[in-house]
Amino acid sequence: MRPRGPADGPPALVIPGFIANDRTTMELRRALAEAGFRVHPWRQGMNWGAKADTLERLKRAVDLCGAEQPMLVVGWSLGGLYARELARAEPDRVRAVVTLGSPMWGDRRRYTNVWKLYERVAGHPVDDPPIPDREEKPPVPTLALWSRRDGIVGAPSARGTEETRDKAVEVDSTHMGFAVSRKGTRLAVAEIVRFLKEVEGAGR
Repeated sequence: MRPRGPADGPPALVIPGFIANDRTTMELRRALAEAGFRVHPWRQGMNWGAKADTLERLKRAVDLCGAEQPMLVVGWSLGGLYARELARAEPDRVRAVVTLGSPMWGDRRRYTNVWKLYERVAGHPVDDPPIPDREEKPPVPTLALWSRRDGIVGAPSARGTEETRDKAVEVDSTHMGFAVSRKGTRLAVAEIVRFLKEVEGAGR
């Protein structure tokens, strides 16, 4: 559960999806570490859905990373929605946002097949969370990774639109594979590295 990757690597924070935790994202964090990032877990236990203090807890998670430079924030599924709002709240502390199979656009009752479970567990409507939930693009470079094999979140919602992100790339992965599959996580990280090079020139 500790940070992974070279101590002097560019910092990254990984936010797990719904009913997932830092143990669930170990393979994703391992893949980012292999690519040279200093990767931090979110340190918030299980993600039981958005709470009124979710953004404040995310800000504390960034504080705990101790990074002096802006962080790459990678959010899987629901974690991607958190990452987008964190970037709006703290744009100077976020290098870029990457969403993995996140339902960031459209009707979630149409484009996700777990919305009823989400409402039972989280205790609020899927389209009316107790934190900001905006579709427009955050004020930092934003990459949306999606898959037509996702199985949980529909491609149109995870892919988004030109108004909701800078770039969308299809990755051959299942929804769980974005976080737990060796193949899926490496494919995702390759696209992340490529995106950062595109938006920052020669930087990682």
